Amino acid sequence: MAFYQKRLSTGWTFKDADDDKTDAWMPVPVVPSSVQQDLIANNKLENPFIGFNELKAHWVHEKAWVYRLAFPQPAPEDMPAGARAALVFDGLDTFATVTLNGQTILKSDNMFVGHRVDITDALQSPQNQEHIQEHILEVRFDAADARACAIRAQHPEHKWIVFNGDTARLGVRKAQYHWGWDWGPHLMTAGIWREVRLEVHSARIADLWPKTTWLDVDSRVANITVLATIQASGWTDLTDLTASFRLSLGGHEIACQDNIPVTNTNANQTVTVEADFQVEDAQLWWPHGYGMQPLYEAAVSLFHRGTRTKTGTGTGTELHSASKTFGIRSAELIQQPDKHGKSFYFRINGVDVFCGGSCWIPADSFLPSIDAERYRKWIELMVAGGQVMIRVWGGGIYEDDAFYDACDQLGVLVWQDFMFGCGNYPVWPAMLDSLRQEAAYNLRRLRHHPSIVVYVGNNEDYQVQESAQLTYDFDDKDPANWLSSDFPARYIYEKLLPDAVAEYAAPGTVYHPGSPWGDGKPTSDATVGDMHQWNVWHGSQEKYQIFDTLGGRFNSEFGMEAFPHMATIDYFVEHAADRYPQSHVVDFHNKADGHERRLATYVTENLRRQTATSTNADFAAYIHLTQVVQAEAMMYAYRGWRRQWGEGDDSDDADASPSRRCGGALLWQLNDCWPTISWSIVDYFLRPKPAFYTVKRALAPLAVGVQRQHHDWSVAHAQPPATSTYALWIASSQPAPLVNANANVTVELRFCSVASGKDLRAPLVFENITVHPNGTTTVIADGDGVIDHRSEPEAHVLCARLLLDGQVVARDVDWPQPLKYLDLADRGLHITVEHQPNEQKQQVLRIRAQKPVKCLVFEERDGVRVSDSAMDIVPGDEQIVTVTGLGDGDAPLAYHYLGQDV
Repeated sequence: MAFYQKRLSTGWTFKDADDDKTDAWMPVPVVPSSVQQDLIANNKLENPFIGFNELKAHWVHEKAWVYRLAFPQPAPEDMPAGARAALVFDGLDTFATVTLNGQTILKSDNMFVGHRVDITDALQSPQNQEHIQEHILEVRFDAADARACAIRAQHPEHKWIVFNGDTARLGVRKAQYHWGWDWGPHLMTAGIWREVRLEVHSARIADLWPKTTWLDVDSRVANITVLATIQASGWTDLTDLTASFRLSLGGHEIACQDNIPVTNTNANQTVTVEADFQVEDAQLWWPHGYGMQPLYEAAVSLFHRGTRTKTGTGTGTELHSASKTFGIRSAELIQQPDKHGKSFYFRINGVDVFCGGSCWIPADSFLPSIDAERYRKWIELMVAGGQVMIRVWGGGIYEDDAFYDACDQLGVLVWQDFMFGCGNYPVWPAMLDSLRQEAAYNLRRLRHHPSIVVYVGNNEDYQVQESAQLTYDFDDKDPANWLSSDFPARYIYEKLLPDAVAEYAAPGTVYHPGSPWGDGKPTSDATVGDMHQWNVWHGSQEKYQIFDTLGGRFNSEFGMEAFPHMATIDYFVEHAADRYPQSHVVDFHNKADGHERRLATYVTENLRRQTATSTNADFAAYIHLTQVVQAEAMMYAYRGWRRQWGEGDDSDDADASPSRRCGGALLWQLNDCWPTISWSIVDYFLRPKPAFYTVKRALAPLAVGVQRQHHDWSVAHAQPPATSTYALWIASSQPAPLVNANANVTVELRFCSVASGKDLRAPLVFENITVHPNGTTTVIADGDGVIDHRSEPEAHVLCARLLLDGQVVARDVDWPQPLKYLDLADRGLHITVEHQPNEQKQQVLRIRAQKPVKCLVFEERDGVRVSDSAMDIVPGDEQIVTVTGLGDGDAPLAYHYLGQDV
């Protein structure tokens, strides 16, 4: 028989497991779901994202819940003699007991694994086929909080230490952020969180794995091995089966291998069949900005006593077919000794890639609510923002296939953490068995995605070890000793997981034990490995103006908080009386410890508060100030660290190897899981904050940077410096140098008065510059540019522009710090609107100013996108912004800039 599959997504009901009333069952709109979503749909729970409703939702996770489905006995033609039937659960959250017709068929305690349960006997028994019209499937979910606490009590020998949430979470394989984090609520979900289906087969393709076994990047020749795991029922002889493999690109078949016999080599009716292909002129997969993202398709069809002809038709019965897309590319993590210590950067297809991007948390507290379209919109935003890497953080989930599909299609590299975060995890035998299953299941599921370039053991667990002074002797290489130490999780990160990656992942897959981690050295060591730099905001709360001096070889976490836009705040603030920055409900929606003093410190140190005429205007002005702080902080970080990607590229030799002092920067964080105030640069509703745009400009293929020497006004008691030095440079991700032969490269540097808008001295113009490829070109070295404040006491901005053949391609403006000392009112800003006659409803905004403008931010409106925002505008340099999505009758976008009258 042909493979039969039916999704079991509708017809479910659910109830409180302790409620015995006959009318307790409530309808479930659709599965996958969570109990909170289903309670909301039945008007039994208020939206936990609004007001203080999170607190009103805690009763939900204190109870056990039961889901029930009655499904019909399959028709004889769908369940013939000899066929096997299975219930497939792609994800159960978390402590689940599954019964069929009252008989227990599955117990699960790991949210991150799927299950396949054979139910053939229940469906094929004579009494069922003759008398039973339907089958009752029930799934009971115990309260994860209570189970976790019971597990902790059973293991007093373990040191239960965490940075966020309840320590009991460490003993449960559930998304750790459900216990609450410093950016998210405590909402413990339960339910069938991924697809469940009924499958019937006589033979099926249990797994399909296309892997690149050899690649010559220069000649673009690749060997591809496609492995298909075939599973047959006891009544089907594997020797009666043949497999046909096809390799396609862009919908066109480029190679095939037909009629490969399936040979039974074991007693369990499971065998792996493979086909090898040599691909000439291989189309390489690249991260966006470096090339295209061609995706090949590997497909296999399984035939019973038949063949597939060259025209694609089979003479026998096709029992099952499956396909997967994949990309052909090489990926390396380059860790080599150099003058800065030991490098840490990625090389894709032989090309070094500066991995500027973001960290990713789950996009919702209720995971089933994230559909493929929403995933794609997030990744599209990354691409629009010039971000090339996303880090899937270890306290969330192994993401949905749709997430990785979008990264594959759009060219975003994935740094994939395993799901361990901020804790000292236990390793009793049953836990290790569960972790092996978890690693194998997810590596098999994800290994065909070209976007995934590194697997990482955990998030900050080595920092927990350091903080709690747990045992860690890097020179001790005996795993048995690790297991018996008070930091037993080392066994997971340095033995279990690397072994799993070697066995199940694609050949040559990169593994890194933790984030941050570097050869067993302290996690704060800036010379090796990756670093989480939290001495801005957390820690010593350094000034963000020195971000570039605080980085390491790869900066995989750092950040600054900011409020989201007013529309997002209006969503969760119910009452007008609460619309002010320090209101109870606003503070409740910021989960960061000490956020009041930290955010206030950075705002007060850098910006002046405006006097408003109304509470609403004051709130809007404060929101803008926090956003300016975040935008400035991220600009200083990305501008400086990208400069270090090619630091020292100032020789006359355009082919000289650059110094990769900093291999990448992944800010914390791209997104939110609920409407909140956090470190995200795009809020829960996909509304970008101003920092999104400053990062975009810093990561542009060609960027110009100008930065004056930092003067710590706090230490100097607000005394201005006598002199300041500054540097000027070009950052490029272009694969080839820009020289006079292919472009006239010019850099201009102006010295513009903040008060009058006039140039205080003649501009510096540098012509016929050779821009080094994929690195940094120094125009003015550190210390060579000098401002003498005694002869030029007037505060002024340094305005840099990069021009190619007379066209401006990049800008940067360096301002005197702190901004609070500057009077930025009455800037003479002028914006004209031109309507474009096209179907995209585009407007062109032409922006001019008489005096320098700081951080011009446009309103973020759903369905409307602006090409740029958070802009600095200087006199004599008109800038253009394209607005897409505004209708003819729509109000123009509001805007705000620093110092604007409120």
